[in-house]
Amino acid sequence: MTTFVIVGGGLAGAKAAETLRSEGFDGSVILFGAEPHRPYERPPLSKGYLLGKEERESAFVHPANWYAEHDVDLRAGVTVMAIDRVARTVTVSPASSAASAAEPSPAPVTYDKLLLTTGAAPRPLDVPGSALDGVYYLRTVGESERLRAAFSSGGRVVIVGAGWIGLETAAAARIAGCPVTIVERDPTPLWAMLGPELGEVFGDLHREHGVEFRFGETATQLLPAADGVPAADSASESQGVPARHVGAVVTSGGATLPADVVLVAIGAIPNDGLAAAAGLEVSGGVVTDASLRTSDPDIYAAGDVARSFNPVLGRQIRVDHWSNALNGGPAAAKAMLGQDVSYDRVPYFFSDQYDLGMECSGLPSPGSYDEVVYRGDVAGREFIAFWLFGGRLVAGMNVNVWDVTDDIQSLIRSGRALDQARLADPAIPLSEL
Repeated sequence: MTTFVIVGGGLAGAKAAETLRSEGFDGSVILFGAEPHRPYERPPLSKGYLLGKEERESAFVHPANWYAEHDVDLRAGVTVMAIDRVARTVTVSPASSAASAAEPSPAPVTYDKLLLTTGAAPRPLDVPGSALDGVYYLRTVGESERLRAAFSSGGRVVIVGAGWIGLETAAAARIAGCPVTIVERDPTPLWAMLGPELGEVFGDLHREHGVEFRFGETATQLLPAADGVPAADSASESQGVPARHVGAVVTSGGATLPADVVLVAIGAIPNDGLAAAAGLEVSGGVVTDASLRTSDPDIYAAGDVARSFNPVLGRQIRVDHWSNALNGGPAAAKAMLGQDVSYDRVPYFFSDQYDLGMECSGLPSPGSYDEVVYRGDVAGREFIAFWLFGGRLVAGMNVNVWDVTDDIQSLIRSGRALDQARLADPAIPLSEL
């Protein structure tokens, strides 16, 4: 029997498994996930679930019985340790710390085609005190639950990083009643994602809700609370060493910011170590062609871990957003089945903060555009922003304006030079530009 193995139990892997079955593949499908849960989506972790507006169950990609009903062998809580490309096997071991070292290692699993959907991990904060209790990252459902519980105390929150995760968690903390300070090395929020013009829009939004920013600064040290109360759930305490709880963040500007909760949100690193160790081409992610095939013709990669050639943009890109996992997993599955696949989707992401909702198509990073054109009421936060380079649309963001994403993406795909006056005129439908 033909066996397709998927390594990575997130959205991309789950949607790939779903697509294999919906496309008629009747071979064996094995889905490995290092976390002890069935696959779930990550946007709720910094949005509805963190805010307490959504139930935990709403984050899961499929109902619990879906995998058995569709003959998908889901092996949750299992880590793939190595890939043997010659033998076409993967070596696995239980991820649970409860597994006994005396237990024999599981037998290698043979594959005919292999898909890597191993995602990304939060970039760690490497400063003195970063291991103190009360320092959080946000990537897993468990981390979201712990962060929500920490916000419920109403304590002082310091967030290191003003990207999407930093801003969305800042909104959740403020809604919970916590004082919030954000430390950011760049001059505005979202500088690397949107550039300074739109970054300031989000900066003003958060200032209006009481968030304090410290731009041009980094965290250089985390200090323990003066009382040194041990953390009840600390691993170090279980080993007989009392853990200290964070009490302050020291910045490169010389400030000492009191903190009961510290969230580190300084970016993500692709989990490409498994691929690199197997000798696949890796460069800030697993390199693939437009069909999501890696340098090994029988191995594919999708989602956050993949750096894929995008035919619309004409370059390799790695996208850390939900829609890339949602669409990349199915595209890779079809390619594994031998279908002619060109994964050419325009990058898309969305965010909800306070009463602001937005969608963005394209990648408007600094240097990719030479002008920003607005349509609508920027001050009232009901507008569309267009990033242009040489008169052609690079990216578009609709803020509290809806049902325009398809039109924006069509304009990006067209590569046409646009009349800026018409682009800025709300009376002219985008479909008529």
